[in-house]
Amino acid sequence: MTDLILASQSASRKAMLAAAGVPFRAEAAGVDEESVKAALIADGLDGRGLADALAELKAIKVSRRHPEAFVLGCDSTVQAADGALLDKAEDRAESRAQLAALAGTTHRLASAAVVALGGQPIWRHVDVARLTMRPFSDAFLDSYIDAEWPAIGGCVGGYRIEGLGAQLFSRIEGSQFTIMGLPLLPLLDWLRVRGVIPA
Repeated sequence: MTDLILASQSASRKAMLAAAGVPFRAEAAGVDEESVKAALIADGLDGRGLADALAELKAIKVSRRHPEAFVLGCDSTVQAADGALLDKAEDRAESRAQLAALAGTTHRLASAAVVALGGQPIWRHVDVARLTMRPFSDAFLDSYIDAEWPAIGGCVGGYRIEGLGAQLFSRIEGSQFTIMGLPLLPLLDWLRVRGVIPA
């Protein structure tokens, strides 16, 4: 059986794979995401295309170090209603500003997964969820930030849907796994076909 390596140290992605009973080990890809992201955005990629390209880059980078293993690269992007792509907030104030801007609007979250073998991508899936954030008071937003910072600092959009972040939304269309950063069900199907997990 071929090993699976997650090209990430993301706590939520590791937790999802572990909870689903997938045997894997994790290794950070070491990609300079900010400079790559800036170049890809300059080339005109939207949120979906950007997530896919970054996931592929991470998978290939780790796959070149471990050519015999299946390497899973993942990435997620948040695209606001006006088309702007959001980054992870640098600090509490930026996180608060992002959430205030998203309140009362619908944004798109794209999560991509790419598997590489021998330094080449061999499987990919991108899923998109639409999330409508309810209008909320400044007092609610301040209490939310107080409770969730710094955990949400590493989350694009400033929320963890599996926690208090659920209270930010009035409507969600799409998979909770996708929102947490991994299109898990299509990945599990592929892993069963390849014999990584039992069918």
